[in-house]
Amino acid sequence: MTVTTDRPQRAAARDEAALADPVFAERYRAMRARDARFDGQFITGVHSTGIYCRPSCPAVSPKPSNVTFYLTAAAAHEAGLRACKRCLPDAVPGSPEWDLRDDLAARAMRLIADGVVEREGVPGLAARLGYTTRHLTRVLGAELGAGPLALARAHRAQTARTLLLSTNMPAADIAFAAGFGSVRQFNETIREVYDRSPLELRHAAHRTGAGGAPPEATADGGAHVRLRLPAREPFDADGVFTWLAVRAVVGVERAVEGGFERTLRLPGGPALLSFTKAEGGAAIEVEARLAALGDLPPLVARVRRLFDLDADAVAIDEALADDPALAPAVARVPGIRVPGCLDPHELLFRALIGQQISVAAARTALSRLAAALGEPMPAAAPSELSLLFPTAAAIAARGAEVLAGPKARIATILDVAERLASGELLVSAERSREQLAADLLAIRGIGPWTAGYVAMRVTRAPDVLLTSDLALRAGARALGLPGEAGELDGRGTGWAPWRSYASMHLWRAAT
Repeated sequence: MTVTTDRPQRAAARDEAALADPVFAERYRAMRARDARFDGQFITGVHSTGIYCRPSCPAVSPKPSNVTFYLTAAAAHEAGLRACKRCLPDAVPGSPEWDLRDDLAARAMRLIADGVVEREGVPGLAARLGYTTRHLTRVLGAELGAGPLALARAHRAQTARTLLLSTNMPAADIAFAAGFGSVRQFNETIREVYDRSPLELRHAAHRTGAGGAPPEATADGGAHVRLRLPAREPFDADGVFTWLAVRAVVGVERAVEGGFERTLRLPGGPALLSFTKAEGGAAIEVEARLAALGDLPPLVARVRRLFDLDADAVAIDEALADDPALAPAVARVPGIRVPGCLDPHELLFRALIGQQISVAAARTALSRLAAALGEPMPAAAPSELSLLFPTAAAIAARGAEVLAGPKARIATILDVAERLASGELLVSAERSREQLAADLLAIRGIGPWTAGYVAMRVTRAPDVLLTSDLALRAGARALGLPGEAGELDGRGTGWAPWRSYASMHLWRAAT
């Protein structure tokens, strides 16, 4: 007598039901194709094996009924999954979701990456976003599958993994640099997430070459760290370096052969930074001399924003290349990036001083301001980089002695400085773009160009087209596009939601 079973039929029915969801089906196809473009954009949780992977993992594709897709590693951790040892799902660029979106969850993710939970706790995170802790936890749990503590814990684990693989810092130093409260907590988290001890994770990466060669020096004084931060390909690193070089403020920044250096004020104190384009891959090499190891997470988050490392370059290029006038520019410069900023207050002053004058004139004015009001760096810094950019308080107190130009513009700069110093005006990456623009436009002397430029570079708004900008319109004419603001604005509707990237192509064409 033959005994039959309907188990295969039930399994097939579960697979079919899972694929009926169009979002799931799209992600499953990307996973089956091992499409590296989606690495970091979502996570594949495989419940039959208890692991989570990047979409491009070379392992045999699991059945749909065994898969759950997550937006964050924290959600996979909450589901009881650990990271795949084969594909290292955390060793990829981050999701572009948090730059594209401007809702509460996205703004919270930007703050968590900046290390706010470690410095201020969940109540501080909620207060910055203007919500109660309970409401924030409920929203993040519903949308991302994990609350703020779990999301911060996952971010600490990823930061620690990066340090373990790209430096030879002692494990105890890494624990505190990543934001863990104790070495024991660090060890337990790394073992739970990666199924290895910290040292086992480091040795395995160096055996396979995944970690690269560790730096010769890792600590002197405060902390001396070298990191490699991956980007999503294609990556126009040269374009970002050129943008930074022509705007370098004397004493604060300088372009060097193959890279860029600058000073920066971080929560724990002043830092000296060096950026170079990594050889043999889409990545930025960062060398940082920090006053405190705890400044590492916010530094990493800000550098990722500065170089726009998480942008979905393939999707952006495909969308912009659909316009025949933009297609040649996209072909010449694949993977163009919108430079972000390391200090939102500094960026706002740059925008205010630089509006309606040339880049060279703005650089001269900013260098004069820094020389007069900038704070001196510690003696260990090279003489060429001797200053920190002036604080809002310093500009409010003495800016009238230094600033030149129309009285109305000076009055606006001093007004903004006083508002920033008092906390009346908040300019930061986690602000709602709509609210930030409204706050800026309410200040006398600030118009749509300044508000749009700040949104583009501080909050990473991807869909800003500054048609009032003369250089941008000149670049449009050079590409055969309308040179009048109204006509260009109409043509630009077809570039949404990537008009900020189209702007970069137009500015590039103007030079």
